[in-house]
Amino acid sequence: MSYSQFDIEAVRVNFGITILERVGTFAEIPEIGYSDFLAETLRFNTPIALAINSEKSRSEMIIAPILLELKRQFPEKVSLFSGKDFNVDLEKGLNGFCDFLISRSPEQLTIMSPVIAVVEAKNENIEAGLGQCMAEMIASQIFNQQKGNSVTRIFGAVTTGSSWKFMRLSETTIEVDLNEYFVNQVGKILGILSLGLEEKVF
Repeated sequence: MSYSQFDIEAVRVNFGITILERVGTFAEIPEIGYSDFLAETLRFNTPIALAINSEKSRSEMIIAPILLELKRQFPEKVSLFSGKDFNVDLEKGLNGFCDFLISRSPEQLTIMSPVIAVVEAKNENIEAGLGQCMAEMIASQIFNQQKGNSVTRIFGAVTTGSSWKFMRLSETTIEVDLNEYFVNQVGKILGILSLGLEEKVF
C-alpha cells in the first residue's frame, strides 16, 4: 500500500482518525500580499495550463509557482519538496512519493520537519485526493514525533491548481474545510498555507 491507495475510510479505520467536516474553517484567514512576479506568472500561465488541461501543466504552471512564492516569502523558514519519496512506515502503508511537501525548516537537501502536504488532484477530482493527503499528513505527524519535532498541527491541501481544499490534523482529528478556494484568491491560499509555518495554535 502507498499514500495514493488510501481513501477516507481507510484513513479512519487504519489510524483511528476522527474526521470533522466544517464549512469555512479557514474562511476568515486574511489574505497575504504576494509578489508582482507571481501575479504576472499566474496571469500568463493559468489560461495555458487550463487549456492544456493536464495534471503536469497544472502542477508546473500553477501549483509550483504558488508554493515557490511561499518559499520566497519565508526563505529562512521553509523548504519545498516535489515528487520526493517519503517512506515513514512501510507496514502501515505510509510510503511512496508526495506531490509536494513543505517543511518548517530552511534545510533543502533533506526533509526535516514536514508541516504541509499538498496533493495534486488526479483527473481534477479533489474529493478522491483527500484520503491520499490525509495519509501524508499522518505520516508527517509520525515523522515529526519520531524526530522529536515540536509540531502540533499538520496542514494538507488537495488542489487541481485552479481550486484548493484545505485540512488540518491535530492529534487524532482531521478537520476538513468544505469550502474550496480558487486561484483568483491566491492571497487567501497563501494565507492559509502560511498558517502551517506559525508556531501559535489556531
